[in-house]
Amino acid sequence: MTIFAQATGIGSWPGTVAREAAAVVVGELPALPHLVELPARGVGADIIGRAAALLVDIGMDTVPRGYRIAPGRSSVVRRATGLLDEDVDALEEAWEKAGLRGTGRTIKVQVPGPLTLAAELELSGGHRAISDQGALRDLTGSLAEGVAHHRAEVARRCDAEVVVQFDEPALPAALAGRLAGVTRMSPVAPVDALLAASLLDQCIATVGGPASIHVCATDVPWKTLARTAFSAISVDAAKLTAADLDGIGEWVEAGRTIMLGVLPGVAPEHPVPVEQVAAAAASITDRLGFPRTVLRERVGLTPACGLAGATQTWARSALTLLRKAADGIAQDPDSA
Repeated sequence: MTIFAQATGIGSWPGTVAREAAAVVVGELPALPHLVELPARGVGADIIGRAAALLVDIGMDTVPRGYRIAPGRSSVVRRATGLLDEDVDALEEAWEKAGLRGTGRTIKVQVPGPLTLAAELELSGGHRAISDQGALRDLTGSLAEGVAHHRAEVARRCDAEVVVQFDEPALPAALAGRLAGVTRMSPVAPVDALLAASLLDQCIATVGGPASIHVCATDVPWKTLARTAFSAISVDAAKLTAADLDGIGEWVEAGRTIMLGVLPGVAPEHPVPVEQVAAAAASITDRLGFPRTVLRERVGLTPACGLAGATQTWARSALTLLRKAADGIAQDPDSA
């Protein structure tokens, strides 16, 4: 079984208390817990704002539409750094209390991917950074260096293996030229697929170790991602099309892992039995004609996207359901 063929979370979590969130995640996801993100804390706590704490020699500040590249160590950078330190402190404490230090267990951390980061960050003139290839390359290099340091710091403090998930919700739109410009007269050109793949690979190589990519949008660019060195991809099972099934089939046949988002990010109307969670994953591998061993060895289970919009009760319940479903599959995949 690969590292990513486990039950895990996407990243975001409801609430504002890092220690409470870390305790729940470590307790419910012993095989692959993740460093939580708590966007309800505001500026610097969301996935793009967190980049302010990761970028090396590139600063950020806020603007009415979101975030902008800015010189110096702004209050946004200081706040994002403080929040990230708080999250790592909470994870280290929960890890220690659970007795997991030095046990060989793995932790997952999440960061924005370079394409999504450049799509969401503004240049000084207000245009998206992704519209300038020089800025895109500079951001990629800075992000990769910062994430490498972040990964090493978490690994050192928790005495654990650490894998990285790059969040790329804007990747399909960036490749297809669907990103809106500042005005109709300044459209954002499509990013070349080969360039996108090379930038993603640059991040993977610099950070080191196995890495996954999370694409919760439709139109997952399977052919582009097949060129990269990602070990796993995380997708929303409810959004899969026939083209996605073909992509998943080729991805798994190449020896990689698929992480299926089989639970909604908010509580459903009716209770979800564990058997239904496992069956949702099994139905996809069955449709592709894979033996059930693939379900055990190459499929991970996650929520469809982050849990920031969930209640605390559903967030915890979702992780419990995922863990129990994954345990059942590991013991007897034919029963799924």
